[in-house]
Amino acid sequence: MNSQQSNALHKEKIWTRDFILICISNFFIFLGFQMTLPTIPLYVEELGGNDQLIGVVVSIFTFSALLVRSYAGHALETRGRKIVYLTGILIFIVSVGSFGFLPAIGFLFFMRFIQGIGWGFSTTASGTIASDIIPSKRRGEGMGYYGLSGNIALAFGPSLGLSLAGVLSYTQLFIISAILGLIAFLLSSRIRYKTIEKTQQVGKKEKWDFYEKTALKPALLLFFITVTFGGIASFLPLYTAQKGISGIQWYFLVFALALMASRTFAGKIYDVKGHRAIFIPGAILIVAAMILLAWLLNTTVLLIAAVLYGIGFGSVQPALQAWSIENAPKHRRGMANATFFSSFDLGVGMGALLFGQIGHLFGYHTIYWVSAFSVFVSIILYIVLINNNRKEL
Repeated sequence: MNSQQSNALHKEKIWTRDFILICISNFFIFLGFQMTLPTIPLYVEELGGNDQLIGVVVSIFTFSALLVRSYAGHALETRGRKIVYLTGILIFIVSVGSFGFLPAIGFLFFMRFIQGIGWGFSTTASGTIASDIIPSKRRGEGMGYYGLSGNIALAFGPSLGLSLAGVLSYTQLFIISAILGLIAFLLSSRIRYKTIEKTQQVGKKEKWDFYEKTALKPALLLFFITVTFGGIASFLPLYTAQKGISGIQWYFLVFALALMASRTFAGKIYDVKGHRAIFIPGAILIVAAMILLAWLLNTTVLLIAAVLYGIGFGSVQPALQAWSIENAPKHRRGMANATFFSSFDLGVGMGALLFGQIGHLFGYHTIYWVSAFSVFVSIILYIVLINNNRKEL
């Protein structure tokens, strides 16, 4: 890239008013979500649930999000970004706010299903809104910055949730999470959303589909990566408690800080060199992190795993998201995001469900050996995919 191209690239602003609003809104909705991520398993345990029920509670949320992704993708292109995003946030607010008032696990299953619907709408919409705002030539960098808003929430959300769970009731904790969602709603109502473009021929009926084909390759790779997240979000707090290892709050903080650090350079590398410079190195770091968690000798090992996982996941995830969007037609970006996040949901949900059984039968450490193998599979698949179509590089 010569200096003239570099200067032209930097003239296209990323940090506009609307981009700042979508990032801050995304931060608050993710903060409300991340506060419940490590506390929901503890809440289920308090209600009398076991490891298998914890896996079901986590997975039912992601599967309900998965169910609505394709509809959300179509609605973004036909009904508009604003209605989809605000509706998703409202559903999130109501469902999370209700958690602490539920008398039994069965009711929690239902409201987690509802929460997943809101999450499916809001996260599909927010990524699409960000991609609308970011200049196309700086999409990798811009999506990395956008991802930071969720990463900052991840840096503080789990630790904050665990800390508040120690001094407040679960009812109060979930109400606070709902209030954070309300702040996101108010901020997002101020965004100037993209106007829907009519791209179809008059009289021609649009064919209904459930995915964007240009996003399938990165989505498939993402599935095998996010399986690991299901094991960490659902069972790492219980695993460390069982082993008598302290520092789980610090794990989530260190993980998120490492993830944020990776976002400052990974997106720029993607814009210049493409995903081949990002994916395999990032995936190898994730494999190493999973092996360390399976071993988990002490708090130091836990925190080293957090650093490796943060850098690896923070590099791979935005690169795959940018890849899934860049080849999609402009009027299909919503569906490309839906395809991408559907794979994310499916990976987390399948991981939580599978690992609930594995943890119960073989112990928590086995979860992370299986996770390492899953990421190794993604590396092999990536090599096969790029060898089959080198033109994409």
